[in-house]
Amino acid sequence: MKASLIRRACAAALVLATTMAPAVAAQSGNTGDTAARFDIGAHARLLGEKIVPHKLPFRNTTVGGLSGIDRDPCTGEYVMVSDDRSVLQPARFYTARINVDGAGVHSVDFTSTHPFLQPDGSVYPSASAGDGKVVDPEELRVDPLGCRYWWAQEGDRPKSSSDPLIQPTIQFAGRTGQYRGQLPLPRNYESTRGDWGLRRNKAVEAITFGDGSRTLTSAVEGPLFQDGPEPDLEHGALVRVTRQNREGGVLGQFAYPLEKIFTESDPTSPWGPDTGVPAILSFPGDPSRYLVLERTWVAGAGFKIRIYDATTRGATEVQNMDSLAGQKVVPMRKKLVVDFHDLGLSTVDNTEGMTWGPALPNGERTLLLVSDDNFAADEVTQIVALGIR
Repeated sequence: MKASLIRRACAAALVLATTMAPAVAAQSGNTGDTAARFDIGAHARLLGEKIVPHKLPFRNTTVGGLSGIDRDPCTGEYVMVSDDRSVLQPARFYTARINVDGAGVHSVDFTSTHPFLQPDGSVYPSASAGDGKVVDPEELRVDPLGCRYWWAQEGDRPKSSSDPLIQPTIQFAGRTGQYRGQLPLPRNYESTRGDWGLRRNKAVEAITFGDGSRTLTSAVEGPLFQDGPEPDLEHGALVRVTRQNREGGVLGQFAYPLEKIFTESDPTSPWGPDTGVPAILSFPGDPSRYLVLERTWVAGAGFKIRIYDATTRGATEVQNMDSLAGQKVVPMRKKLVVDFHDLGLSTVDNTEGMTWGPALPNGERTLLLVSDDNFAADEVTQIVALGIR
């Protein structure tokens, strides 16, 4: 998500720092009006965090805008996508060694960067080019079968009729950015010029491999126009989650219940609240179970970051429903794993990416998350590590 207009005072110094905090258990019981009790529920504790220096220069690029992260099983390194729309440098991704264990995040060392390439081998032009070829990279996953990259970009639903309409895509790339094709998306993942389909900056921002790498699940960041309004102080919203095979065939589509806005906005701010699902992560061994990241920003209150344990078991199949508004839909059930405000972090920022890390000797699995600083001085690039049980 582009959040360059989001500004707030930042409590963290923009230097490398590591923070430790005591364990935080998952909350029990229901979350919201739509989440029923069920027999799964992960627990989380903070292992540590690291703040990357603001606008860190690396190999003639500016590190920032990191909106997705995944662990590369072929190297043990991490791959992070920047959502720079070729404004500072061509749309690109980074690799890094992240030293993390049960005692915290010890170091983050960037090792390479490559631009995403178009089918003709050229880099993507800046958004200012106006030629309809711009991309908005938001998520990247390493294909466990061969370790090439699958990456999602939101496209653009223009504000003006004179601007090009750019559809979202999930593309395949070689390990140095070469174009290798793309995954067909479901028909309701299209942007339109009318009040139908994807909202602007609320498109395909979350993808994850699952079921032994046989499937790819994607989540739309916000509700489709026809599925109802965006969340407010009184009501949440339903966003679509789609499971596909590796050829693009839809295996199932479900409605995920996005939380309502957590507090009122500063009435003097010109910006309304912003909320959505920027990342989803499959549980190993259970193709119906996911960690879902919800990120919300409210003027005057800042960010709220929450992770939920969710399942498609028992949820209504919605791929053939043109609209969810007014329909009897059983959404995915979910349970809160952790609210970042309960972790004792140096700051809670614009967290948008998450991935599984290495297993720990005590049986926990590490979960790494990264925040998108929007290249803004009052936001941070923050790596957070949790222990998940």
